[in-house]
Amino acid sequence: MPSKLFATALAALAFPAAAVAAPAGAVSEIPLTGGGRAEAKSTFDLVGLRWRGSGTVLFRTRSVAGSWTLWRSADAEDDRPDVGTGEGRSTRAWRLGNPWWVGPSDRIEYRMLGDVRGLRASFVSSPSVAIPLRSLSLAGSPAVVPRSAWGANEEITKPAGFASAVRFVVIHHTAGTNAYTRSQSAAIVRAIQLFHVRTNGWNDVGYNFLVDRFGQVFEGRAGGADRPVIGAHAEGFNTGSVGIAVLGTYGDEGISAAARAAIERLVAWRLDVAHVDPLSAVSSLSGGNPRFAAGTAVRLRAVSGHRDTGFTSCPGTALYGQLPAIARAGAGIGLPKLYDPLVTGSTGGLVRFTARLSSARPWAVRVTDAVGGPVASGAGQGANVDWTWDATFAAPAGYTYAIEAGADVRPATGTIGRTATALTMTSAQATPATFTPNGDSQADATVISYTLSLASLVTATLRDASGATLATLFVEQKKAGRQSFRFTATGVADGRYSVVLNARSPSGREANAIVPIVVDRTLAAFAVAPPVYSPNGDQRLDQLAFTFVLTAPAHVKLVIAGGDVVHEGDLGAGPQEVRWDGRLRDGRHAAVLEATGPFGTRSQTARFAADTRRPVLVLLSKAQRRFSVNEQVTVTGTVGGVRVRAVVGPGRFSLSGGKGLIAVTAWDAAGNRTTIRQR
Repeated sequence: MPSKLFATALAALAFPAAAVAAPAGAVSEIPLTGGGRAEAKSTFDLVGLRWRGSGTVLFRTRSVAGSWTLWRSADAEDDRPDVGTGEGRSTRAWRLGNPWWVGPSDRIEYRMLGDVRGLRASFVSSPSVAIPLRSLSLAGSPAVVPRSAWGANEEITKPAGFASAVRFVVIHHTAGTNAYTRSQSAAIVRAIQLFHVRTNGWNDVGYNFLVDRFGQVFEGRAGGADRPVIGAHAEGFNTGSVGIAVLGTYGDEGISAAARAAIERLVAWRLDVAHVDPLSAVSSLSGGNPRFAAGTAVRLRAVSGHRDTGFTSCPGTALYGQLPAIARAGAGIGLPKLYDPLVTGSTGGLVRFTARLSSARPWAVRVTDAVGGPVASGAGQGANVDWTWDATFAAPAGYTYAIEAGADVRPATGTIGRTATALTMTSAQATPATFTPNGDSQADATVISYTLSLASLVTATLRDASGATLATLFVEQKKAGRQSFRFTATGVADGRYSVVLNARSPSGREANAIVPIVVDRTLAAFAVAPPVYSPNGDQRLDQLAFTFVLTAPAHVKLVIAGGDVVHEGDLGAGPQEVRWDGRLRDGRHAAVLEATGPFGTRSQTARFAADTRRPVLVLLSKAQRRFSVNEQVTVTGTVGGVRVRAVVGPGRFSLSGGKGLIAVTAWDAAGNRTTIRQR
């Protein structure tokens, strides 16, 4: 049954007519009620809504000149940090609306549709002021407006996290009007930062870069424009990606020529810094989101859209259609380039250096010691770099390497061997941070990983929410580098816990890390049958059966991704079944089940297909009993008095039988059928 929305409220927020704009950076949050009216202290330039519940919120705003905008959906915010992070936990219980730039405004009206609880509005005052838009000076970079120039509030910013490398770019649009002026762009970027931090509780603005319609590129999240800073823009895929957001909305109209040229230059430079080919594809493991469960390998283009990583329409259909051309243009800017550098092996053995060049040319590999003295080198000619250093008798020290292909190619550099002198334990995380060890093969365990700078004795202990130690998981000697172990939580009750890691080096140095985890078995074994159904009213496979198990009472919401709400309500513990006979377009679909229990909301996805079309069965030759069919089918019937049954297609096929009447029926997987009778 399709979901039904009911308008439950229409209210207006009024602001004093004589109010003046607050100083840049003012943020106020006001609770909104079904029919109430509230006052705010100032006019506002950007507004965002958040609420609890499965419903939707519509709103419109009035400019200080007295004109009202059209009604628009607040939209559930799809740009999110990764699950299990501090940023991700800050607003997990809320549905986050997009931050909408509305320009100087003094009033908002809103409608609540369906289940909307705890609705709150955040108003950001970020008026345009004269700001000297200086540019960052980075080797080969396009003009980038630094944070200091657009007025970033560094006092509210928390330290950045870093990935080991950048592997791909994710393109977004923000929200709001496309009719802003050039002088307003910095104010919009500043307002988005304030909204992401003050309202969402994130460490900083979620995007790594923002681009306006005039082609201005703004430095986003702090940490270094040319460093692999982890953003909060594509849940499950923030690590190893660069988030680039275009100011405005681009569902029906593409971005301006100036914005497109700026993105092409930015993509060309940023991926060149990472030595990634803009036309390549990568396989990335999801950190977990409603579309891709944690640990799912997802193939992404080096220049992907946000919709490639989750259930969202971002960056809008028009902009998404421009991405292949943007990638092609980025690949052609700044040539020649060096791609995919890789170093395998270590000192005490053979060390191999490989890379790919955009065109054939002379190349060289140089290895130097800690003070820059030459140790080894190799050279060659062509589009592929491949050289091996025999480091069998090299001292077990730290070395620096450079893969070069001329002064006009950005070299690839790095270190080999032991360079760390201090013991550190970094990048400790659980993937997924919330897991469900209930035996349904979906997130039944978590993998806890961390990186050691020195070989150490590592102790892992499990603590409960109060900090009490419950068990020692292991005490093992570990080598330097990336380490991981699988935790199944056998015998551990549902709840919030932390895994405490302690490393001790032979010299007595110590390092520690705490990894929060949640064990939650509330939802299990979500499945749908049949895998292909036919909602055409012929009484064959017209209905879907969704089955799942709840181990505790929960509020359940079952939706068809991008469409109908199948079921929503409170259910008790035990096996559950929900039947649905709704109509869907032919094709592949996904059902998403969310269960909100004592430890938050868990989701699982089941995939199925809809098929209402009869198979196309054609008799090509009666004499030869030859047919063709457009899909795989099961054929039953008689050919010249001989009973036949076969699985065939798609394509041409023949049936054995005698001469005479041909009466056969082709059945597809959804129960749709086509019959041929010919004497």
